[in-house]
Amino acid sequence: MGRLTVVTLTLNEERNIEACLEGVRWADQIIVVDSGSTDRTVDLARRFTQEVLSVSWKGYGHARNLALQHAAGDWVLWLDADERVPPELSAEIREIIHNREAAYDGYEVARRAYFLGKWIRHAGWYPARVTRLFRLGSAHFSETRVHERLLFTGSVGRLHHDLLHYTDDGLEQYFMKFNRYTTLAAQDMHAAGKRAGLPDLLARPPFMFMKMYVARLGFLDGLHGFLLSCLSSGYVFVKYAKLWELSRPSS
Repeated sequence: MGRLTVVTLTLNEERNIEACLEGVRWADQIIVVDSGSTDRTVDLARRFTQEVLSVSWKGYGHARNLALQHAAGDWVLWLDADERVPPELSAEIREIIHNREAAYDGYEVARRAYFLGKWIRHAGWYPARVTRLFRLGSAHFSETRVHERLLFTGSVGRLHHDLLHYTDDGLEQYFMKFNRYTTLAAQDMHAAGKRAGLPDLLARPPFMFMKMYVARLGFLDGLHGFLLSCLSSGYVFVKYAKLWELSRPSS
């Protein structure tokens, strides 16, 4: 029977961490990588595992790779703290890892996002499949500050049940993440040698809006789809504005 290691990252996630870990309490190993929480996150996480690693922040990819170094399972499932594994997905994962003849080295799952009080079904947010379950040793994460990618070398199958993503409850919470993520994304692009100019600021934001709201049918999600498309367009604008700022000659 295969063993499962669950990995998640935290920073002041006291409102999420218990519900996140409850759905995978059955896992053989749970690793929580915390980057300096000042609330009850660490204490709550230790109700589920003693493997809570406190680290200085060097980016999402670095933190996840650090967790992989401590993983002891045959399989790894990585989660964000605001995600939930419902019972039907939990049963499907157990069936796979306990099957010695599992057909694939990794499995992608559809994430269903709950945004501002509504499940989002379009705008490119669903199904938005991501590889979350994989054999230990078959993958690692890109060393980026944000939007890290799983660099995977094996064969990929597909899970049939959704992973639930309880993202932003309100706009205040959204904009707190918005500011942090746009800064990190701009820093990653700048480190990769990219630069921003007027064409990026003029063309990229409306292109993102049209892609999400029209091409990916965001309008079918009503006002939520419109808001999400507008906010995502704004995210692109601010990200490239911050990249432009980083590229300015110092005075």
